[in-house]
Amino acid sequence: MDGIQRTNVSTPVIGNSRARARLKDCDTFPKVLIANARDFAGRPASREKDLGIWQTWTWAQVLDETKRLAAGLSALGATRGDKIAIVGDNRPRLYWTMCAAQALGCTPVPVYQDAVAAEMGFVIDNAGARFAIAEDQEQVDKLLQIKDAHPGLETIVYEDGRGMRHYTQPFLLSFEKVQEMGRDLLARDPGFFEREVAGGKGSDVAVMLYTSGTTGQPKGVVLSHANVLVTALNSIELENLTENEETLAYLPMAWVGDHIFSLGQAYVAGFCVGCPESGATVMTDLRELGPTYFFAPPRIWENILTTVMIRMEDAGWIKRWLFRKFMAHAKRIGPALLDKKPVGLVDRLLYWLGDLLIYAPLRNTLGFSRIRLAYTAGEAIGPDIFDFYRSLGVNVKQLYGMTEAAVFICIQPDGQVKPDTVGPPAPEVEVKIAESGEVLFKSPGVFLAYYKNDKATAETKTDDGWVKTGDAGFFGADGHLRIIDRAKDVGKLADGSLFAPKYLENKLKFFPHIKEAVAFGAGRDYAAAFINIDLAAVGNWAERRGIVYGGYAELAAHPEVYKLIRDCIEQVNRDLSTESTLTGSQIKRFLVLHKELDADDGELTRTRKVRRGFVESRYQSLVEALFSDARRAHVETEVVFEDGRKGRLQADLAIAEADRYPHQPLKKAS
Repeated sequence: MDGIQRTNVSTPVIGNSRARARLKDCDTFPKVLIANARDFAGRPASREKDLGIWQTWTWAQVLDETKRLAAGLSALGATRGDKIAIVGDNRPRLYWTMCAAQALGCTPVPVYQDAVAAEMGFVIDNAGARFAIAEDQEQVDKLLQIKDAHPGLETIVYEDGRGMRHYTQPFLLSFEKVQEMGRDLLARDPGFFEREVAGGKGSDVAVMLYTSGTTGQPKGVVLSHANVLVTALNSIELENLTENEETLAYLPMAWVGDHIFSLGQAYVAGFCVGCPESGATVMTDLRELGPTYFFAPPRIWENILTTVMIRMEDAGWIKRWLFRKFMAHAKRIGPALLDKKPVGLVDRLLYWLGDLLIYAPLRNTLGFSRIRLAYTAGEAIGPDIFDFYRSLGVNVKQLYGMTEAAVFICIQPDGQVKPDTVGPPAPEVEVKIAESGEVLFKSPGVFLAYYKNDKATAETKTDDGWVKTGDAGFFGADGHLRIIDRAKDVGKLADGSLFAPKYLENKLKFFPHIKEAVAFGAGRDYAAAFINIDLAAVGNWAERRGIVYGGYAELAAHPEVYKLIRDCIEQVNRDLSTESTLTGSQIKRFLVLHKELDADDGELTRTRKVRRGFVESRYQSLVEALFSDARRAHVETEVVFEDGRKGRLQADLAIAEADRYPHQPLKKAS
């Protein structure tokens, strides 16, 4: 025995194999693009809202645009093995750049668009990028700021020319200029693109995606065409995704989820990807586009629900009464209807009436009327939030994935959707649980290596091909995986009680008034927490109670807000009191931070994950105050403003206590 709990369960592929047959000779994405232009020539492939108007490109047009761009990059000197950085919001041209780079045997390296110049510089330097394709003036300015320190960056191409008229550097070129150079090359050598594409193979590097850097510097995850193509193919077959889907690309292009959903699956299935006008217009554009396939991390689902509940609080009493009555009925039978389980005739009729009056108008307002499949992943989602959307008829499911797996490790199959699991292993994926509780996997999506980091690669990939996820979890009797926390973060209190900080934080974030939470307690006598309030939700709550405040810090410090947060924490403690393994980790003391945790201040990653170690170190005095008898604690913090200037915030924070409850085992239903 090797101390390993094994599972050989893998979700079967239940979809059709049309895509597999259609793409049997395509082992790279440029080859898939050529096949799509042949099979779906006139079908929409890309959409973008610009100046309030949706623009559309067909697969045939996307191939033409990509050919000119690839040829233009070649004319600039791009050759096989070069790295091409891509930075900006979701834009069709930036997605085309990925495929154009791949056609030449180059590696696209997407960079988080909200990264500050220094973070961008790390990726440019680590990857050794010779070329950068930037969306607009803002991104060009950041690249110019770091260019002297990274002379290997030779050429910058900008997609949006607004504001660029007076930029005269010879290494700066417009997207149109590069495509014009490509048009000239193709006129001289019409077979150039096809010849370059034919030289590629599935084992070639397709993309390099950098991890979010939760525990240190980001690592470049190297994925091959085969990694992404096979996992994309397996997932679209499992979910029966076709060329008729439409999705909205609004999450960072540097994130592996966007790469799989907006490029990998879109190319393999041949469906259309829409790009919003800006980050500020996503919800409006979502309503206009009406996607059939949608992904959002839990925070987005929570924000949407918070907006709905705020609007309902402001509605008339009749609307509020109808909403509450029909939503109570929907939560009781809606998920069963979605899973095609038996439901009585009277309940069906009431749900039909609720759909007419409440559910359908609400789905339409949110842009969810056509959604056939939606995912959430990255963090745990609150059961109430999860059930709310499924009650409305939105088929939201959880998946478990990571960059090193080309996303898919576990997926919830239809009819087996549960709020507390991430499902069984995805097609062709094996998962096992080590004796330590850590989750390991094998799959076709297993990454090639961490770029220039053999040590980290060896620490993550075992000699026999298993990948260590760093997450602690277990399989239930239903064959579904349940994730507890990061394996390294699971600890014990001084009395030996289990302490899983992420589990506590997720339970706290289930409340709409709490935006972020950071739990502490390993080796201590009790658990304690920092809280970030949700300014929109708490602000609306305060206004309805006549509470006057001048900004985030003032609202966060208000005694009534502390009472509100204490109520949330005590509800979590009551829930924990029913769980024998975690009842000892109920939260005793807490404080509400004077500022929101921010990626620019290093407190969050670019994918909005809390960097707990950094936060603990930065606010060490506050942590120590939580584990003392102090009732207040002083803090002074350096912050980075949106324009790059630095300043200091200082505050005296109250420390409050919450009630804890004796262990009360849940009674089994008779």
